[in-house]
Amino acid sequence: MTETQPTAAAAEPGGDAAPVRRSPVERRILAAALRLFAERGFDGASVQGIVEAADVTKGALYHYFDSKDALLYEIYHSLIARQLADLDAVLAEGLPPREAVRKVLTGLILSTAEHVDEAKVFSREWHRLDDARMHAVRADRRRYHNTFRALVEQGRRDGSFTTPTPADTVAIVALGMVNQLPRWYRADGPKPAADLAAEVADFILAALD
Repeated sequence: MTETQPTAAAAEPGGDAAPVRRSPVERRILAAALRLFAERGFDGASVQGIVEAADVTKGALYHYFDSKDALLYEIYHSLIARQLADLDAVLAEGLPPREAVRKVLTGLILSTAEHVDEAKVFSREWHRLDDARMHAVRADRRRYHNTFRALVEQGRRDGSFTTPTPADTVAIVALGMVNQLPRWYRADGPKPAADLAAEVADFILAALD
């Protein structure tokens, strides 16, 4: 899944997952929605409850978000947009594949851990999205998967990675591990996110040798 200009509405489903800047009112609404979705579930969190928790009018909420679906989508979009931007930034550095894979994986795990509440709510409630927003989510995830897969393929071509395992399988396993993180990771748990990120990256890179 960042902030938008105060006058900008949430990104339209199907648009590019670019980081967005948000006004204080939008941030307050999203924070309230995230908290209530986490506590009560999507069905149990009413628009009126979100309005009251955010201390805004219903008109203000609907000015930025047309429905609870839009709030749920934007909770995820903010996270995937940040992660796609981080991925693009690593690729722009032109690092050797091994270094790039490590940096991508550690960055992805750290950002997921930092925003684990958003990831947890979305993984539990994503099926509530309408068709257009579901399509946008799948497109964002597909772009991340395909870009990471291409990075692994590049490493296989230049000899950085010698595993015979298809790059698509590597991407499924590596990214699938991160997708499961919101199910069990706790910020107050025994292992710091940075240590976990380093260990996962070491594990994937060892498998690529």
